[in-house]
Amino acid sequence: MSIAVVYYSLEGNTRMTAQKISDRLGADLIELKPVKSYPTGKVSKFFWGGKSTVFKEMPDLEKYDFNSGKYDTVIVGNPLWAWSVTPPLRTFLAQNDLCGKKIAAFISCGGGDAGKAFESIRELAGTDKLIAEMKLVNPLEHRGDIDAEIDKFCEKIKNCS
Repeated sequence: MSIAVVYYSLEGNTRMTAQKISDRLGADLIELKPVKSYPTGKVSKFFWGGKSTVFKEMPDLEKYDFNSGKYDTVIVGNPLWAWSVTPPLRTFLAQNDLCGKKIAAFISCGGGDAGKAFESIRELAGTDKLIAEMKLVNPLEHRGDIDAEIDKFCEKIKNCS
């Protein structure tokens, strides 16, 4: 079983989670970085990130090493922006054919409903079902508290592989 964890992280919450998942599953870790970075200031990150998400923008990404033929399972992760998929993950899903792969997804956020984001990931990945879904609220602030949730998420993936 070959697994890739593909993620976008603005402020480190999704990155930390992706690393923990990768470590537990022995998966390849692939970070998506837009050529033009998003701002991290309180107001500007919500304005630019929200606008880009609502308008379903697909930014150019820095070169990343992903060959879909190499993986049986692809786990995607991103922060929750405007209740949806971040533009960098949207670009990745548009650029890569994941049909026939087992897909799982995780989202880091400050709160709110992630249902639409998981629905968008299913649609963009071309699948009716994700083998596992996980939403973590402020993982950097609750480091120890999230380990059990990550363990459950990884067990679901192991059981489906």
